[in-house]
Amino acid sequence: MLADKYDSVRRQIVAACRRVDRSPDTVHLLAVSKTRSADEVRQLHRCGQIAFGENYLQEALEKIDALRELPLEWHFIGPIQSNKTRAIAEHFDWVHSVDRLKIAQRLSEQRPADMPALNLCLQVNISGEASKSGCQPEALVELAQQVAALPNIQLRGLMAIPEPETDPDRQRATFARVRSLMSELQTQWPSLDTLSMGMSGDLEAAIAEGATIVRIGTALFGPRQYPANTSSNPQA
Repeated sequence: MLADKYDSVRRQIVAACRRVDRSPDTVHLLAVSKTRSADEVRQLHRCGQIAFGENYLQEALEKIDALRELPLEWHFIGPIQSNKTRAIAEHFDWVHSVDRLKIAQRLSEQRPADMPALNLCLQVNISGEASKSGCQPEALVELAQQVAALPNIQLRGLMAIPEPETDPDRQRATFARVRSLMSELQTQWPSLDTLSMGMSGDLEAAIAEGATIVRIGTALFGPRQYPANTSSNPQA
């Protein structure tokens, strides 16, 4: 069943790319495995999936340890508290949810010297929702300037979680604003190459507007059962 869902999502990505004349190789699938078991991650790895996204640190650390023999790429995509940065810096390959300088500084300072630079995306609050994390668009250039100067990390691009929307044209309009912000940043940092945007319900619109990473959970694993002590952060 999981293999069938994986194949279906892969086909959906390929079809979305072809509709807008993009190579499917330019869009990477991030399997959002929050609340899912290590065994489910293992099953999906057997299908060929390498990159997995996690929101909840303790749960993620348990899975990383249980699956340490597999060549997986771990992405932290949830809100970040200051007291969690060391563990994130020590165990993850990517962080998508940096929205303030203090967090980036701590990740930079706490990244082990024997590990590659930590890949970072700046989270932008593109819909202006008070309930969501993210840098305000007007503050993005200043934050990027500060983060890009830090050692031990590599600024890669932007991440966004737009307000839920079912109309494809409105979905595309929001993602187009993220793409425009990315283009503005690329005038100063041409090496930026990552737009982390698009989830199970809007991945086609995100791909049409330039997404390079789509964060997919529900379409792969089905509806989630959230632990009582966590909230349903809509990251996939």
